Amino acid sequence: MYGLIFVFVFAIVSSLIFAVILRFTSVREISLQYVVTALSFIGLFGGGFLSGGKRKQKGWLIGGLTGLIYSFIVFLFQYLGYDRLFDVEQVIYHVCYTLIAMMGGILGVNIATNNSRTT
Repeated sequence: MYGLIFVFVFAIVSSLIFAVILRFTSVREISLQYVVTALSFIGLFGGGFLSGGKRKQKGWLIGGLTGLIYSFIVFLFQYLGYDRLFDVEQVIYHVCYTLIAMMGGILGVNIATNNSRTT
């Protein structure tokens, strides 16, 4: 749960920052596309990392669940709010988001376990 909260708070803060940049500068949305994608991956990795670190076991599973729940919430928002399903590109992005969250969960478990062993 902590990882999912982190992901959404990170997304909200990032969105606010980019909205201000787009509103008050001459920067176009297309020029920030890769930066937004990279920050999305960082947010999902951080959420998986936090989830795995809190659980301290089965990081791939808890990270994957974090990514899947995030994708499911985004899917529901898009489907119920905009009456649109995911297209192929979005499916690829969300599969990658889930994989990145899994990697974060694995790393979170390993770092949390190593820190608890050394202290």
